[in-house]
Amino acid sequence: MSKPFSFRDDPAVPPFDDAAPIAVMDAECAICSWGARMIHRLDRSGTVRICPIQSPLGAALLRHYDLEPTDPASWLYIDAGIARMDFDAVLYAGWRFGGWGRLTAVLRIFPKGLRDRLYTWLARNRYMLFGRGDMCGLPDPTFRKRLMQ
Repeated sequence: MSKPFSFRDDPAVPPFDDAAPIAVMDAECAICSWGARMIHRLDRSGTVRICPIQSPLGAALLRHYDLEPTDPASWLYIDAGIARMDFDAVLYAGWRFGGWGRLTAVLRIFPKGLRDRLYTWLARNRYMLFGRGDMCGLPDPTFRKRLMQ
């Protein structure tokens, strides 16, 4: 695990406002677009921003955490400078959102190794299973405010 805010020391990552949590997600993946809409719905604070991996910042953050921007094996949820991936990111984000988001804790019934293998399988097959989407094309203006470019 890297130190908090390690991306600040990476010259390849453009400077950005990292005061609030950021979800770095595939904007062209249907399941990721659904996830982004769920973040929008569950984050009542309205502070979580969504950064598409197709953006220069999103790609740089993925590379910083050793993920391939053109075919990432995970998404990132960065809060207080600490990046979480895979189902760990889902669990953390759900806990942070509270309310219905805490239902993600059900995933804890699976051992971490099984969760990790399941997530890897879903990530590799996400386009085949769920198709493609376009989260950046969503017309909701309050959702669009969360998008980082």
